[in-house]
Amino acid sequence: MTELGTIAMEGPSDAHPATAQVALESKGFLRQTLATVGKRYTARLGLVWIAILAFCAVFAPFIANSMPIAMKWKNQWYFPLFRFLTPADVILQIVFWTGIIVYVYRPRSSLHLIVLVSVILLLSILAQMLIHPPGPQKYSEYLLASRSGKAQSVWTVPIRYSPEDHMDDLQQLRNSPPSVHHLLGITNGKADLLSNMIYASRIALSIGFISTGIAVVIGCTLGGLMGYYGGIIDLLGMRLAEIFNAIPTLLLLLCFVAVFEPNLYYMMAIIGLTSWVGYATFVRAEFLSLRDRDFVHAARAAGIPTWSILFRHMLPNGITPVLVSASFGVAGAILAESTLSFLGIGLTGEASWGGLLNEATGEGGNFYWWIALYPGLAIFLTVFAYNLIGEALRDALDPKLLKQ
Repeated sequence: MTELGTIAMEGPSDAHPATAQVALESKGFLRQTLATVGKRYTARLGLVWIAILAFCAVFAPFIANSMPIAMKWKNQWYFPLFRFLTPADVILQIVFWTGIIVYVYRPRSSLHLIVLVSVILLLSILAQMLIHPPGPQKYSEYLLASRSGKAQSVWTVPIRYSPEDHMDDLQQLRNSPPSVHHLLGITNGKADLLSNMIYASRIALSIGFISTGIAVVIGCTLGGLMGYYGGIIDLLGMRLAEIFNAIPTLLLLLCFVAVFEPNLYYMMAIIGLTSWVGYATFVRAEFLSLRDRDFVHAARAAGIPTWSILFRHMLPNGITPVLVSASFGVAGAILAESTLSFLGIGLTGEASWGGLLNEATGEGGNFYWWIALYPGLAIFLTVFAYNLIGEALRDALDPKLLKQ
């Protein structure tokens, strides 16, 4: 029961104690759920792996980059790494540090959160409009100067190779196994494998979270409307869900990339628009049982707007199965993108684990075990980590298991 329903039934005199009690119980339930998930050793392992991937995705330019952080050349100091940052690099930094601020200061109202989201969107748009890194000719100029020893002083990142650096001056190292200078080896395209692995974590996390986020928003909205109103809206909504459920996501992605040029944003949209059916079904079932509860009737009697009843009072009580299913949805989206890249029809010009797997078999049918092992292991660990987190959430939110 929500705060509004408790106040309406208890009366005005008990409004403040009831409000405080509900808030305390709500906060206690959240803490209990997180504590239960945190107690599971497998869930902690999954969270640690996801945290490592997130760190690599955000700070990839500062971990693996052919451009030095700073270099003194012809008696002048240059900062090539910062000059060659892309809009995506800057946007990730904005999102990361804003998330740190939110975690530390904990916004106390929805208005504060809206302001933060607006600031993130504004800064992201400005970064996309204003940041234009130099072309490949200038890139080569800095790269050759730092490697040839002409620079007087050079400060580099730990891994001195970008994923798009194909090392034309090192032809003999093509398809080389792991070594001291290239810890995971070199790909078929003469690029450092570890650098590509680090940058590929961006694709894996972004396509998983964004596509699943699109599916969750659509599913919760349509499922809430179907469960709350019922009748003809429920009938039409379920027929629409059956139509989308019959569309094979992977086949649709294959058709899209065969006709159009592969694009990450389009792939996210396709996965999100075809994966919302399960979330809508869960929310619909929860709303069908919640719409006749006392706190919903109290909200209607108080004249609360319908959208507020749906998304502020009913949705928090029916979001549990969606959270569990979303963790598995993220894993499914990562597998779909990796499958396309492995087949050679995925993203072009972007580091991807599936694309690296495709390079494991070189010309003449030669098999390079290091190119197959590390990307395949990364895909397995990421999908496995999300499954572990999903199972932990399911067990933590299951009242039968909590009683045991």
